[in-house]
Amino acid sequence: MTLAATASLRPQPGEYAPYYEKYLSQIESNDILSTLDDQRRQMLLLLSGRTEADGDLRYAPDKWSLKEVLGHINDTERIMAYRALRIARGDATPLAGFEQDDYVRNGPFSDRSLADLIEDYIAVRRATITLFRNLDEAAFARRGVANKNDVTVRALAYIIAGHELHHRRIIEEKYLK
Repeated sequence: MTLAATASLRPQPGEYAPYYEKYLSQIESNDILSTLDDQRRQMLLLLSGRTEADGDLRYAPDKWSLKEVLGHINDTERIMAYRALRIARGDATPLAGFEQDDYVRNGPFSDRSLADLIEDYIAVRRATITLFRNLDEAAFARRGVANKNDVTVRALAYIIAGHELHHRRIIEEKYLK
């Protein structure tokens, strides 16, 4: 089986915690590498020309600002890609979970410009694509433990894409309608 074929296999239950099904189910394509690249373009189109006021918008008082949502997307992608790298390289060390609200609270996203957070998104997504594009068949299928759950590298790629899509839809529906 080629890398392209391995990367196009959808993760099956047992390759990820049931919690992540809500993200994986949103990804229709079986070509995760193209999906990740297409998402980069779609997010840039959505956010291009937006103002700082757009970035500071909260659709409800207790919700994250658009800047915080974008910071959360970036942080989560970094963490999931880091997990993928460790597992792909055969590191069997169980990987810890993270508390997203603490990351947003301690990531001073509101102090950054929206343009800077968009540049960060571009850099993170390009690094993610490069990571997955350069894994071999065995690495894509490797299994590890993250947040006390078994996960494959392939599933992490789909989780990254599904998580981004989940939040992009919220941005479209709640922030930039």
